[in-house]
Parts: sequence; structure tokens; C-alpha cells
Amino acid sequence: MIKKIVHAALFVFALSAFSSASYAQGGYEELPNPPKKADDSRVEVLEYFWFGCPHCYAFEPTINGWAESKPDHVDFVREAPPLNPAWTPHSQAYYASQVLGIQDEFFEPFFNAIHKEKKRLSSPKQISKWAASLDIEGIDEDKFLATMKSFAVDAKIRRSMEMARQDGINSVPSVVIDRKYKTSGSMAGSNARVVEVIRELSENNS
Repeated sequence: MIKKIVHAALFVFALSAFSSASYAQGGYEELPNPPKKADDSRVEVLEYFWFGCPHCYAFEPTINGWAESKPDHVDFVREAPPLNPAWTPHSQAYYASQVLGIQDEFFEPFFNAIHKEKKRLSSPKQISKWAASLDIEGIDEDKFLATMKSFAVDAKIRRSMEMARQDGINSVPSVVIDRKYKTSGSMAGSNARVVEVIRELSENNS
């Protein structure tokens, strides 16, 4: 009886070790029940991030380098769900920049302000005041603050949280390919390997 128990335990351990090795080698996991695509000719690469995350900031050069040379059939998008309630002002800022049509002018400077310039930008008031300092035409502190607190931004945040729940996202940065596969630095082993996984799963899928 004891031998059977030991053999069973060893089998479970071996199976677990095999699964872990396969997982580490692949660098990604398949997601259950991916949503139906509207256009099978397009492939979406989705990065979940948080502006306050140093790992997300460190990932930026790598993911941007890939995005600059990605195939035309691949769409790169980002979502900023507040997985922690403390992240909410940064999520509001990201989606406010989308609503106002200034995402390109806002995104990198805001990341740099937090991590490179070490600015304290953790409240809507601080963020909106900083956004006004970018001197973007038509954008002032009151307008940015009002947009952060708008229904449109709230709807985007709710949608991003639902997507993160469906994709099983509990840490950032995480990348989801076509809502079918999930990868990250911890899964793949490095940021460079994440991009390799993205290429393997997206660029040959047209």
C-alpha cells in the first residue's frame, strides 16, 4: 500500500515537472473560451500595463521596438485596468488621453515623468495639472480633470477590467495575443523572449 502511494506521488511530481518544463519552454499559456473575432484576417496583440509599474516601464523599449516593425495584419493595443484601486488615477489618465485624442502626446511623457523624473503623480489633481504643462492645444487642467472623471472614461475602465478578468490578468505587464494566448516576462523568462513569443503566435497568423 505504501509503495502504491509513493509511486502515485512520484507520478504526480513527474507530471507536474513535465508540465512546468513545457510551460517554461513555450513561454505562454492558452486562454480558455477566447471571444469570437470580428475579422479573422486581423491579429490583436494586447498589452496590459500600469503607468506606475517599473516593470512596465522597463518593457517599453522592447515592446515599442517590436511594434515599429510589426506586420500590417497585426494590431497593437494597450489596456490599463486598475487591478489595484490605487492604480485608478493612472487608468483615468490613460483613458482620458484617449478620449481627448492626445494619447500619443501623453503616453511616453507621462511614463517618463513618473519613472525618470520621479514626479509624484498619484492623484487626479496632480495628473491634470501636469497634463496641462504639456501645452497641448485645447487641453487645460480643468478639461483634463473633467475628462478623467467622465462617464466615457469610467466606461473604458469598466471594459478594461472585464477584459482583464476574462483573460485572467493578475499582474502587469502581461501580453495577450488574439485573446487566445497569454505571456509575460515571468512566463517567457525575459522581455526579449516575450517579443519572440508574440512573433511566433501573431506574425504567421494572417
